[in-house]
Amino acid sequence: MLQAEQAIERLRQGNAAYQQEQNHMDSSLQKRLTTCRYGQHPYAVIITCSDARVIPECIFNADIGDLFVIRVAGNVLDDHQLGSVEYAAHHLGVKLVMVLGHTHCGAVEAAVHHDPDGYIKFITDVIKQAIGEETDDYQACCLNIRHSIAVLESSFEIHQEEEHGLKVIGAVYHLQDGRVDFID
Repeated sequence: MLQAEQAIERLRQGNAAYQQEQNHMDSSLQKRLTTCRYGQHPYAVIITCSDARVIPECIFNADIGDLFVIRVAGNVLDDHQLGSVEYAAHHLGVKLVMVLGHTHCGAVEAAVHHDPDGYIKFITDVIKQAIGEETDDYQACCLNIRHSIAVLESSFEIHQEEEHGLKVIGAVYHLQDGRVDFID
């Protein structure tokens, strides 16, 4: 199992390959059969948006079974997502959790520029809480990522895992060029 810093480096290298259009993802029948027989062994949890243009396995040049991906519009968190992270850490031994936001995020833009209703409001209300009065979409995206990191880090179960090497980081995926910026 990779430690957090090793997983970060693997993500960086995978993104570099993706940007250079040198994807070598293994989604072959043999790989599927192997993961079916021997299980999944992800090296990172990626919490990201449901946006169809954001595909972590491609962005990080990862094979089937390499990433434990949790997708929800606006990469917001509730108990369901926290339970999924807890599962990946406790049962799969994952040491890295990344909250991956992206440019041109419809959920963030809706929270910044609109006041939606219906079920979307549950998502935008969380984002509005995270961004405060911010009106710049990119800065709002970063604030939303930091908010999700804070939620993860304040979770009792997740905090216990941090003592055993679990690391939580944030990043922004740029739709225009495929670049991922890791943020503090």
